Amino acid sequence: MNRGFLPVASDFISQKEIDDIILVNSKFLKKLHCTQISSSAIQDVEQLYYFVITGGTEQQILDLHAKRSEAFHDEEIILLTHVSHNSLPAALEVLARFQQDGKKGSIIYLPEISENLKNNQSPAIRKFDPKKTLSGKRIGLIGKPSDWLVASSPQTTIVESVFGAEVILIDMEEVKQNFKEVDPEQIKKITLELTENSIEIKEPSQKEIEDNVRIYLAIKELIAKYNLDALTIRCFDLVLDTKTTGCFALSRLNDEGIIAGCEGDLVSTIGMMWAFEKYATLPWMANPSQINLKENSLTLAHCTVPCSLVKSYNLRSHFESGLGVGIQGEFPLQDVMLFRLGGKELDLIWKAEGKIIQTGHAENLCRTQIKIQLNHEFSVQDLLMYPLGNHLIVIQK
Repeated sequence: MNRGFLPVASDFISQKEIDDIILVNSKFLKKLHCTQISSSAIQDVEQLYYFVITGGTEQQILDLHAKRSEAFHDEEIILLTHVSHNSLPAALEVLARFQQDGKKGSIIYLPEISENLKNNQSPAIRKFDPKKTLSGKRIGLIGKPSDWLVASSPQTTIVESVFGAEVILIDMEEVKQNFKEVDPEQIKKITLELTENSIEIKEPSQKEIEDNVRIYLAIKELIAKYNLDALTIRCFDLVLDTKTTGCFALSRLNDEGIIAGCEGDLVSTIGMMWAFEKYATLPWMANPSQINLKENSLTLAHCTVPCSLVKSYNLRSHFESGLGVGIQGEFPLQDVMLFRLGGKELDLIWKAEGKIIQTGHAENLCRTQIKIQLNHEFSVQDLLMYPLGNHLIVIQK
């Protein structure tokens, strides 16, 4: 059979980095007996593998598959993933969308290619009825959901009918305008507190730190204006338009009890709110970036974390862009529960329990990193078989 793999990457990565990732994974690619192709040849191979080089590629893959489908109807979509650059969470998100649309697909995690999906057990996906546990809550959706959230952008009417919460649509321009108008005197105290409590400041400049505090104060104005209980923001627009990040703002807001989610991800933000209401424990939203099928473990990573959840933190740059501030927190080793909501009607849930067995500082992942080993009755393989989306929620048990 004529087989080919098509690399798919975001604009945040260079061609040299793409080539290096392909080279590092070449021995695994050889096992699949496939050669690299370009997008112009997408209809020229009998078996196509989408090689997910980075996160933020989900919509690209949907568009490429639409072109592929003109010649190959109803074929199984196969996504190749590797250990870094948010490859795995992007594949989880796009496969969740394909499965929502009734299409067949699978994920091959290259480092464990010979171990993938060794048995046919059913994934631990359950029906979920929150019984409008968030009735009366107001969630600010600041900007549209990020373009790559192809399985995590439900209609606001579904959120309201299932959870009882009202979604308030807020234009990103309001954040940018507030950002310009923040009183410099308000910034000083918070900046000093943030820097003095950090163990190390590696990449961020003083201005970048102050701009992160500005974003926090700009969002606080919107919380007051719209009487919000929670929010999620299209934070990569801050990177592109203001050359700063919202990582500190979301960290601080969560510590203040205002649930704040990344990337305009309504599903994960609602999941965080539900967990906070049900368990009275502050949640953490992160990407499942690596898995180990033999250990039944996974590594989660994100560039923001509530500081109250970690023993200490460093101030780093935002991983994907190299700009602004990312928070590198050190979690205690402890028992946790993790879960993901999903489905077109937000009526599905995947839950598992385990223990944080390691924290990490890898330079090719988002800044705060933990490795969780699942208890024996749960399987990390579920994520490859039937993912509900790219972010998971973690809470202390």
